[in-house]
Amino acid sequence: MTASSEIAPQGAPPVLRRMWTWAAAHAVDDFYQGLVPASVPYFVLERHYSYVAASGLTLAATLGSALPQPLIGIAVDRLRLPRLAATGVLLAGAGFALSGAADSYAAVWILLLLSGLGVAMFHPAAGKAARQAAGDSVTGMSVFAAGGSVGFFLAPVLAVPVLNAWGVEGSPVFLPPAILAAFVLARAAGRRQADASAVAAGPDQWWPFAVLTVISVVRSAVFAAVATFIGLYWIGHLGGSRTLAGAALACFLGGGVAGTLAGGRLADRIGQVRTVQLGAALAVPMLIGLRLAPGPLSPLPFAALVGLALNIPFAVLVRLGQDYLPARPGTAAGVTLGLGVSVGGLLTPVFGLAADAQGTPLVFTLLCFVPIAAFMLGLFLTPASAAGRRS
Repeated sequence: MTASSEIAPQGAPPVLRRMWTWAAAHAVDDFYQGLVPASVPYFVLERHYSYVAASGLTLAATLGSALPQPLIGIAVDRLRLPRLAATGVLLAGAGFALSGAADSYAAVWILLLLSGLGVAMFHPAAGKAARQAAGDSVTGMSVFAAGGSVGFFLAPVLAVPVLNAWGVEGSPVFLPPAILAAFVLARAAGRRQADASAVAAGPDQWWPFAVLTVISVVRSAVFAAVATFIGLYWIGHLGGSRTLAGAALACFLGGGVAGTLAGGRLADRIGQVRTVQLGAALAVPMLIGLRLAPGPLSPLPFAALVGLALNIPFAVLVRLGQDYLPARPGTAAGVTLGLGVSVGGLLTPVFGLAADAQGTPLVFTLLCFVPIAAFMLGLFLTPASAAGRRS
């Protein structure tokens, strides 16, 4: 019996029972990634940081999580690092928890950089182990990926009451989940190392993997832009309250969780490539509906549908990337699950320039067209087995 099966519901299918531990750990890891943008306004209010300095905190966490991931993925594929995921989630939590207690801006910046590095350490190692646990099931990988979406969704929900009560000095309150997750993963590491079956090797398909990576960046750029500007769009353009703006963000992120799970089931039925194409195609009319729906209430369903459509390909991109690089599952996960998402977030300032120039309506008008690029790129993808036969 594996550690994941010990804590999973008894009635769950075998593949899903194996995924609960990794889904929960992914939720904890990405919870700390989501806490950084949620806490930035409190650093501005309490420490009187400028907007440039505030954006620097987000940049620190993003750089820490983005740049090292391909190198960490290579290390995961070449070396036996069974406890790297546990170390990563512990570092992610400790870095954020200590940041609120730090006095100087430089110390806060470094601690958030280390928190981002912990996120980077977790994703390739966890992505490789989760693929081994999921076997041939894309649905299983979608459970793992959905864990990250849940963590990111919970971050602002749990951060606001804590930071309102204690300010950024209360950040150590968020450390226990990281300690618990690290303990569970470290305890299971030896058992998993003994039980894990080797991932089937084959020729690496670098061209379709490169296309897939660009699709991942495009998808994450749209997702990050919507998450960043949807609240401002609701307040500034639709005339909604802050409560409704928060509800819009919750609908969007909640739709993302549902889309991640739905994408795995779709991929098991219609194929991974078609699922990637379908998600990009559905995102366009959902974004148009969000942009054109009047008032602060009628666009709320479209906010959820946009999140759903954008996340339909999320888990599939991770799994298909590992199929394209069968001998490098850690590298593939580091790029598609980590680097692609982080680089997409780095493109958000481009939409910020548009918002400064013409307001948030222009941002959402532009976003209606961006998924078309992902759909067109998706036409160049082939199933991993077909790509292999042509090499």
